[in-house]
Amino acid sequence: MLSRTASALYWLGRYFERADFVARLVEATARLDTLSSRPAGEAAWLSALAVTDQEATFAGTGASAGQMEVASFLTVDAANPGSVVACLEKARQNAKAVRTALTREAWTAINRAWLAFAKRPDSDELADTLQLVEAVQNECRGFEGAVHRMLRNQATWFIRLGSAVERADNTARLVDVKYHLLLPEGEKVGGSLDRDQWTTILQTVSAVTAYRWLYSDGLTIANVVELLLARTEMPRSLAASADEVVEVLGQLAKHTGRHGEADRMARLRASRLARTRSREVIAAGLHQYLQAFIDENAQLHGAIGRQFTFS
Repeated sequence: MLSRTASALYWLGRYFERADFVARLVEATARLDTLSSRPAGEAAWLSALAVTDQEATFAGTGASAGQMEVASFLTVDAANPGSVVACLEKARQNAKAVRTALTREAWTAINRAWLAFAKRPDSDELADTLQLVEAVQNECRGFEGAVHRMLRNQATWFIRLGSAVERADNTARLVDVKYHLLLPEGEKVGGSLDRDQWTTILQTVSAVTAYRWLYSDGLTIANVVELLLARTEMPRSLAASADEVVEVLGQLAKHTGRHGEADRMARLRASRLARTRSREVIAAGLHQYLQAFIDENAQLHGAIGRQFTFS
């Protein structure tokens, strides 16, 4: 497979995963906003900007951090490179470059998600934005299913590799912002607002039911952190994403003969996560742990690019 084809497939996986995550984040933040009194609701939207690392970009627009302003910025603002519509546009461009490597079902899901925004009516209503978000989530699920049913070859593995790397970064940023920034000063840890925020985190990664199945002692920070960091049963956890990267790199090494720095980094990370204990991480500093993970994930991304000669 040509390096530029592998790169397009990898970035297709990353951008489509990112679009899905931001859509989930907007929906969950809107839900938290309805449960919160001001200024807590405003803090929720500011936290959504922090999770996506878009605070500075949004500040440059000069808009106030209101509900509709932030929701529109994160979803339909094509000038924001991290918005849902911008990610879908980049995913579609990469998909067009490798159209023959995709099944009809995978291409249709990508195209329908993009068309939902391309044909959207102008609206200042949050409800209309949330309808677009729901449409994107539906098509993302369709794309995941289509990739799962594709031939197990390099095209599938590069898409999965990009998705897994992106998913790990998103989950780490989500947990970090909640733990380090989101609870307003003076609010009680473990109070109703704190519980609402942690529940929103679980909703963003579709983990509310999974949490209830795995933990019977109610909602606790340590359990949520353990679920999203170390439980491989949870598909969007750091451990599950790390294991998938190891698996996919192994398949690519077997079929391409390319094996190197990225494989070693991925295996070391997965091994370390298998030994992770949430209470120990919290005691030592969860923020520092997650920042180190985000930096390591970026280094792994760079190693993957060098190993397969794409950027």
